[in-house]
Amino acid sequence: MATKEFKYQYKRAGLLAGLAGLALFSLTSVSGAAGSDAAPEAVEEAREEAPLHMLVSLDDQQIKVYRGLDLIETSPISSGMRGYSTPTGVFSILEKRRKHFSNIYDNAPMPFMQRLTWSGIALHVGKLPGYPASHGCIRLPRPFAKSLYSMTERGMHVVVTREAAEPVPVLHEALPQPYVPVTELASLSSDTVGANAALRGAIQPTALPVAQPENPHFDRPLRMIITPQKPPSRLRVMQRLLNQMGYNAGPVDGVVGRKTRAAIRLYQEGADLPVTGRITDGLIAHIHADAGYEKPQNAILRVRRKFHDIYSAPVTVRNIDQEIGTHVFTAMDFKPGDGSVEWMAVSAESERGSSSRDLLDRVEIPQKVARELSRMLTPGTSLTITDRSFKRNTGLGTDFVVITR
Repeated sequence: MATKEFKYQYKRAGLLAGLAGLALFSLTSVSGAAGSDAAPEAVEEAREEAPLHMLVSLDDQQIKVYRGLDLIETSPISSGMRGYSTPTGVFSILEKRRKHFSNIYDNAPMPFMQRLTWSGIALHVGKLPGYPASHGCIRLPRPFAKSLYSMTERGMHVVVTREAAEPVPVLHEALPQPYVPVTELASLSSDTVGANAALRGAIQPTALPVAQPENPHFDRPLRMIITPQKPPSRLRVMQRLLNQMGYNAGPVDGVVGRKTRAAIRLYQEGADLPVTGRITDGLIAHIHADAGYEKPQNAILRVRRKFHDIYSAPVTVRNIDQEIGTHVFTAMDFKPGDGSVEWMAVSAESERGSSSRDLLDRVEIPQKVARELSRMLTPGTSLTITDRSFKRNTGLGTDFVVITR
């Protein structure tokens, strides 16, 4: 136990050392609760409060249970046989039942069932012959399944990969931090008064923290996802801008008909451009500049709480045409009023895309959106960034489900 605690303290101390000097949205630790000099009781408390999550490796036929960055349980599994392969990806526990029977496979018993998809994939007690043998579910030995069932809650993350994955600490300003409201209060400056009697009574604004309204959902982790967004049709944008500037380009339908071509000619004539009626990159750029048009951001951020959508906003991922892969970032524990939180990362597709850290370098979240996320942020919140679709398996009663294979 002592070795494990030292390992945990070392990780935390390494994180804290890299935090000094970063700005408000950097990952700092104002509480200093788990530095290298922390008492064992403090370290144990921090470990107990870290988010619980599971990583399943199909190649290794193994499941690992983590409390934050610490591995606390492992077990062999039996996943889907050929023809019934267990899907890989990012899942959440959707439903739990101590006694459950399959409605697909002859009413087969599935004790301590924890559902991952509504299409039939779940964790449950089953035979483990030492190789993949199920119809897609993840079979567990009974003692482990029973113990795991007592630890988990609906909404807990389960990441299934081919090769083994593990969580790593990550520091990056793109990751949301808790909101700390600040107000400016006028206060007398004794230094100023002492230096110049003529300035007695002078005041200087001093930034002081104010009480933050209590978040009624502080015990509910958010599930956030960033995915690329299909760019708008440039022809539709051109038609809309021409109409806005007073040229009648007709319906905004992307079809270059008689009215659209007439509007182009009128615009070219008024802009002292060659009147050709043809659409070129130069013409599009000219229209954008005259209309004050800015290209929209190329990705969308969505947020769910308790399996329901609560927020969405446009964001930007630079070099959007490059592979992203699938990465899950999870906020560690923090308390109301804390000004920072540490994050960890899991790559769900080690063979695709860049590293989690390099991907964050490509993410740009507008300041307004970052502020809104900070106000909503709760311990255990996760952010998935992926170029995979989530829509097929995401709906009412689910988090964002991303299938990678």
